[in-house]
Amino acid sequence: MITLNRRDWLAGAMGASVAFAGRSALAQDADRNKLVVIIARGAMDGLSVTVPSGDPNYEALRGGLVVRGALPLDGDFGLHPAMPRLHALHEAGEARFAPAVAIPARLRSHFDAQDILENGGAALRQERDGWLNRALAITGTRGLAVGAQTPLILRGDVQTASWAPGGAPDDDGRLAALLMDLYADDPLLGPALTTGLQTEAMAQTALDGQRLGPRNVATLGRGVAGLMAGPEGADIVALTLDGYDTHARQGADEGQLANRLSIQDQVIDGLRLGLGEQWGRTAVVVATEFGRTVRANGTAGTDHGTASCLILAGGAVRPGGLLGDWPTLADNRLYEGRDLTPTLDVRSVFKGLLRDHLGLDQTDIERTVFPNSGEAAAVSGLV
Repeated sequence: MITLNRRDWLAGAMGASVAFAGRSALAQDADRNKLVVIIARGAMDGLSVTVPSGDPNYEALRGGLVVRGALPLDGDFGLHPAMPRLHALHEAGEARFAPAVAIPARLRSHFDAQDILENGGAALRQERDGWLNRALAITGTRGLAVGAQTPLILRGDVQTASWAPGGAPDDDGRLAALLMDLYADDPLLGPALTTGLQTEAMAQTALDGQRLGPRNVATLGRGVAGLMAGPEGADIVALTLDGYDTHARQGADEGQLANRLSIQDQVIDGLRLGLGEQWGRTAVVVATEFGRTVRANGTAGTDHGTASCLILAGGAVRPGGLLGDWPTLADNRLYEGRDLTPTLDVRSVFKGLLRDHLGLDQTDIERTVFPNSGEAAAVSGLV
């Protein structure tokens, strides 16, 4: 992995002939558009992000997880109060939300679902590389991975740069997710692990932000923006944020999840501030592998679910309402009687951005970036 600061990026770009050779006319344009994909790893609870306060079943189903101070988006939905900067972008017409989105396969394993989210296939391990890397191969533009390791979404034949902004990777969180996948159906070890995670969550709420402390949070978005700025900056960025696997003590307006959403809020705002004029040509999309159960579990958290929300922000975003339909939380509309039902394929949003924001040809998108995805039509009017 190459650890870059702004000077390193500029120097490294000169020597990375494999990564950036044969750049297209789009890449040579100093005013070219930018795309940032943020992966909220661990399964973000969409019902706490885009809060369906107008749904008559919301409060009864969510119990102690009801978010009371949601910032209004429209008459039926609000945004978690830990995200005031994102709410300001919405008020300015620079943010939109898809409240019931999912990958094409119905999986509740973190690692299997993340594989599909990032490789862009219609089924598990259908593609060996990442869909963003395949998009880079078509555009000839520069890719940058931000985090402790390059995520699958950017792995492939096209060479990309990496920047680890400091702090240890969340190995404990990923180990817990793996164990939950392994012992989900074990009558003895499953409950024991859940109890242990409850204790861990109590400590984590107190320690949250140490791996990505207040100072780092405030500067992370700006740091990424610095590596995107100017004609030699990165065009497509993948950024990973961990910690959304809230099996215990999830919290409502405050708590474990709220802390994570605040970090996300500050990172997006840092991108806005750091990019300056280029923010107007930038789209930021936040996606997660799946959502969480509608009802709380016995440890004041939520278990692995199906649909979650997707966030779209940026100066290039066209003002508009919510993306996709709302399935409601009526008992007969829940997926398998426990989860929010998806109404929008996550690939439809990605396709719309690649076509209308980055200028990829529809044929290239369907054949190369997202093969075998004809059922997921590109969403128009995003930018």
